Amino acid sequence: MKKILIIEDNLDMAKLLELHLSDAGFGISLVHDGLSGFRLASEDKHGLIILDIMLPEMDGLEVCQQLRGRNITTPILMLTAKGTEIDRVLGLEIGADDYLTKPFSVREMIARVKALMRRSQYATTVNTDSKKQTIESGNIKLNSKKREVLVNNKSIDLTAKEFDLLWHFSNHPGQVFSRSQLLDQIWGYGHDGYEHTVNSHINRLRSKIEIDPAKPDHILTVWGVGYKYTDQPAI
Repeated sequence: MKKILIIEDNLDMAKLLELHLSDAGFGISLVHDGLSGFRLASEDKHGLIILDIMLPEMDGLEVCQQLRGRNITTPILMLTAKGTEIDRVLGLEIGADDYLTKPFSVREMIARVKALMRRSQYATTVNTDSKKQTIESGNIKLNSKKREVLVNNKSIDLTAKEFDLLWHFSNHPGQVFSRSQLLDQIWGYGHDGYEHTVNSHINRLRSKIEIDPAKPDHILTVWGVGYKYTDQPAI
């Protein structure tokens, strides 16, 4: 099993996480500032990152954003202070996979960690074993193994969550998904009430793959329901 990287500057909290996760059978790497954590996470050798937001040298939001910008897709469980909803929203929008609000129970923390590990392992297995590693939808080509997107044969940079969203859509052309369904299927459980995160990702995805994001050809809004994907651009 891959190690868990804990990036937490509060020494008591860091030791608590290390103790309980070690007891649960995980190997642990532990650092106390954002810059050191970013450098270690960039090696892409961990199965999960537990990332506090308030960190010296480099805050957790920047660490997350920089990692996703480098296409490091390691699952990130973000730790936020009680009542800082804006941090949770920003974390989800820039690529965090889940969050825990301090204070939290040890049981819940371990459950979230195991769930993220399972989901990551399942996604890796699907991408490795699936015969359909490439999808071509009109002028859009996707490669799940390389996590590469071409629009009109031009490479497009997507964040990890943007790619996951587009891959999910392109695997189900014509199917309508509600925002809640997309939250559950792309972000996982625990994100009720954050449907606007889906809207933000859809808008950014449209800006990257659509000729005219205001009049999209591929990712269509189904008013009152959600979104659907079509591989037949409008004429």
